[in-house]
Amino acid sequence: MTGPTTAPREAPVRTPGAFLAVYKLVLRNQARIGRILAVVALGGVGVLLGLAVGLNDPYDPVYRGAHLVNYYGLTLLVPVVSLMFASSALGDMVDDKTLVYLWLHPVNRIVVAAAAAAAALTVCLPAVVIPVALAAALTRGGADLVAGAAVAATVGVIGYVGLFLALGLRFRRALVWGLAYILLWEGFVATASKTATRLAIRGYTQSVLSEYTGVGFKRATFPLAVGIVVPILVGILFVVLTGRRLARTPVD
Repeated sequence: MTGPTTAPREAPVRTPGAFLAVYKLVLRNQARIGRILAVVALGGVGVLLGLAVGLNDPYDPVYRGAHLVNYYGLTLLVPVVSLMFASSALGDMVDDKTLVYLWLHPVNRIVVAAAAAAAALTVCLPAVVIPVALAAALTRGGADLVAGAAVAATVGVIGYVGLFLALGLRFRRALVWGLAYILLWEGFVATASKTATRLAIRGYTQSVLSEYTGVGFKRATFPLAVGIVVPILVGILFVVLTGRRLARTPVD
């Protein structure tokens, strides 16, 4: 009786062509019309909300704009779009059993994970950062609000993409698990204690926005440098962990 086929021993990557090949493959798989339309619709709603806030001539446009960016951009758009694309980057290939074809080439598994993350970032960063920054600008809250929104959205996408890339490889129903993290952990549990807040990416993105605008949020407890660096490190860490898991994942 033969046991399950496992990934062959890794061989070092000799050319950057391996990264580029995996990147193009994943990026091509990401470009599905349903996902693209959903992302455009979500971003468009944010832009319209920003326009509505700006046209209402609020007494404090920075405060109104910061709360719009927080509640719509950082709470909904950034994590949900990242989840849609990052969880499917490798998860789709696991589900349709095409991941095995990557094993036919001597590609280091961390390179595969990094290429998949890069493909997801290629889609998520413009799809998120542009509408969030545009919505902030339309509120007429000023340059600091726009800069804070753009930076917070950028580091948030990096952190979430790494996290959800790993989630998509580990779980079959990654969207469900990802939404549970976004809605339950970040939405409720992370408000219970400072320890839980440290384990929620939203706490760091809120802190970045708060530092730029001076508007306080309940979980905005980190200095600017920590708010920027930690999500980036989280994203990198989970990409590495994804690569290590790929090296141990049985394929069929």
